[in-house]
Amino acid sequence: MSKPVTPYRDSEASKKEQVATMFNNISGTYDFLNHFLSLGIDVIWRKMAIRELLSDKPKHILDVATGTGDFAFESIKILKPEKITGVDISEGMLAIAKEKIRKRNLQDVFEVSMGDSERLLFDDNHFDAVTVAYGVRNFENLEKGLADMLRVLKPDGKAVILEFSKPKVFPVKQAYNFYFKYVTPSIGKLFSKDAIAYSYLPESVAAFPDGSQFTEVMIKVGFQNTKWRPLAFGICSIYTGTK
Repeated sequence: MSKPVTPYRDSEASKKEQVATMFNNISGTYDFLNHFLSLGIDVIWRKMAIRELLSDKPKHILDVATGTGDFAFESIKILKPEKITGVDISEGMLAIAKEKIRKRNLQDVFEVSMGDSERLLFDDNHFDAVTVAYGVRNFENLEKGLADMLRVLKPDGKAVILEFSKPKVFPVKQAYNFYFKYVTPSIGKLFSKDAIAYSYLPESVAAFPDGSQFTEVMIKVGFQNTKWRPLAFGICSIYTGTK
């Protein structure tokens, strides 16, 4: 089995520890670079993913790898749930999420805490929906993380996962590879305290089992009714599955 892609190749720390360190390092510039590097399209992709839950009308949502909370904030606007619980392994990202929650006066709707995606500290059958935006790629053990998400879902609950994928169509594939390999790391190095983070991004996407390979993993851990929806010629994908 190939060695998992990690941010810091010379580090002896686990992937989980390295990812937490990386996001702590880039938390201050994360939102800006996210929107800048995607030309703002990431906002549209988030909205499209969240709309997968419109007919389900979830009251309590778990947002795994919540980061600075953008996916959850968009969920609140579109779905109007009673509660969203966000978990993340990065203290730096959560600090920014908490400040955004305070500024928007959403403390009664959205709460965040430190949490490991592979050891979710919630009871079985607890949430109506589970969401993840650009987070599963960073799991140390993908199957374990997905299985725990399934565990905390209520029966018939739905998981919605938004993640980068690899376009296959010419010339999108070539342009995407050039942008991710050369432009993204250069801009990341210019604005971020941790240039390695934006070199890790294309490497982690390249190593990630996207498309039908990912839905096969979802099925393996027990998800049903899995679907895969590529966006922007496959640059990003929405995955859904039910319990």
